[in-house]
Amino acid sequence: MEVEVAEESRELTNNVMCQLADPEGTPLGASMYLPQSVGPKELQQMVNKLLNNEEKLPYAFYISDQELVIQLGDYLQKKKVSVEKVVTIVYQPQAVFRIRPVNRCSSTIAGHTEAVLSVVFSPDGQQLASGSGDTTVRLWDLNTQTPMFTCTGHKNWVLCVAWSPDGKHLVSGSKSGEIQIWDPRTGKASGNLLTGHKKWITGISWEPVHLRSPCRRFVTSSKDGDARIWDATLRKTVIILSGHTLAVTCVKWGGDGFIYTGSQDCTIKVWETTQGKLIRELKGHGHWVNSLALSTEYVLRTGAFDHTRKQYSSPEEMKEAALERYNKMKGDAPERLVSGSDDFTMFLWEPSKDKRPKTRMTGHQQLVNHVYFSPDGLWIASASFDKSVKLWNGVTGAFVAAFRGHVGPVYQISWSADSRLLLSGSKDSTLKVWDVREKKLKQDLPGHADEVFAVDWSPDGEKVASGGRDRVLKLWMG
Repeated sequence: MEVEVAEESRELTNNVMCQLADPEGTPLGASMYLPQSVGPKELQQMVNKLLNNEEKLPYAFYISDQELVIQLGDYLQKKKVSVEKVVTIVYQPQAVFRIRPVNRCSSTIAGHTEAVLSVVFSPDGQQLASGSGDTTVRLWDLNTQTPMFTCTGHKNWVLCVAWSPDGKHLVSGSKSGEIQIWDPRTGKASGNLLTGHKKWITGISWEPVHLRSPCRRFVTSSKDGDARIWDATLRKTVIILSGHTLAVTCVKWGGDGFIYTGSQDCTIKVWETTQGKLIRELKGHGHWVNSLALSTEYVLRTGAFDHTRKQYSSPEEMKEAALERYNKMKGDAPERLVSGSDDFTMFLWEPSKDKRPKTRMTGHQQLVNHVYFSPDGLWIASASFDKSVKLWNGVTGAFVAAFRGHVGPVYQISWSADSRLLLSGSKDSTLKVWDVREKKLKQDLPGHADEVFAVDWSPDGEKVASGGRDRVLKLWMG
C-alpha cells in the first residue's frame, strides 16, 4: 500500500499544474497537470486542438515574459520557478511566414542633395518614397533600385511623407507648414500646395482604409499647436483640431476612427472625426510627448495588402479585406496606444476604455524618441537618446529586455512583418537588427557615412531602406 502511495506522489511531482492563457490573460480551458517533459512542440499541438484550429498554426510560449524553448521541467528548474503555484503559460500566435534578416547593402542610391529625413515603403511594399532637406520627395523603383521620380514643389525641407493605405496617394509635409499630395504612379503633384499650418509639419496619418475606401482623408500635426484633417479630393482642410497649448509633435488615426495627438504641452488628446470634438485627454507625462504608436498600426498601414500579394479590383473589395484583417488582428481587445516622452518614460493606454494609463514604463536614462508596436501587437520597442533600444510586453507594458550596442542616440526603429526582428538606426551611422526571441544583436549594418535619421522595413519583409545625413538612400536585403 505504502509503495503505491509513494509511486502516486512521485508521479504527481513529475507533473506541473499549468494554465494556458492568451496574451491578454484570458485562460484557455481549465488549468491542468502537465508532465515536466512537455516542450513547445507538444504545447503547440494542445493549443491548436483546444482552439479547434482547422489549419495548424505556429505558437510561441512564454512564462513571465521568458520564452519557453526547452522542456517545461528543465525550464522551471533553471529559472527556479515554484511548482507549488499554478504556472501560467502564455501562448502567442506567430506569423505563418518568416522574414529573412537583412545582412547586406544591395544598393546605395545617390540623388538627394541634402540629408534624407524620412523613408517610407508603400503599403504593398512595392514602392519607396523619401523626403529630404533638399525640398524634394523622391520615389524609387525597387526592382531596378534606381530613382523613379523626383517630386518638386516644396519650398522648404520635407520633414515627413505618408502613403495612403490603399497605395493611391502620397502626402508630404514641409518645414514651412505646407502639404503636398502626389500621385505615386506619375510622380506629379495633384494640384497646388495645401496651406493652413503656420509652422512645420511634425506628422501625417491617413484614415484607415477599412473605415473608408477609396482613401480620402488624412490628418497632419504641426508645431503651430493644431492638427488638421484634410480631404484629398476636395483638396482642403475639413476640420481643425485645436486645443493643445504647445506644438503638436505626433498624430495617429486609429482603427476605431479616433485621432490621437501628442504634444509638447505634455498631454495626448483623443478626437472624434465627424466634427472634430475632443473626447478625452490623456495626462501623465511630465514633459513633451515625442512619439505615439498603436497596437494595430501595421494592419492600418498595410490595409488590405498582405504577404500573399493579392490584388483588388474595387475599393469596396479592398475595404472588406482590410476590415477583416483589422478585426482579426485586434480580436476582442481594445486598441492600445503607447506614448514616449522627454520625461524618459512611456505610458501604455487603452484610450477607448479609460483616460488613466494602463501602466507607466520606466527604465530609459534619456528622452524616448520613438515608440513602435510589433505587427502582431505583442511587443513594444522604444528608441532613446540613452543609446539603447528597449523591448516591452505589448499587452501589459512589462519590461522585457534592453538592446545595447549603439554608441549614439537611437533615432528610429522598425519591425519585420513577422514580429521576430527589430531594426534600429542611430546617430552612430549604423543600422542594427535585433533578434526578439534571442534578445540579442542579429546583424550589424555599417555603411552610412554619417547619422542615420530614417529607417523602414518593407511591409512584405523583403527590404530595408535607410537614409540620413550622408544624403544617400541605402537598400538592404536578406
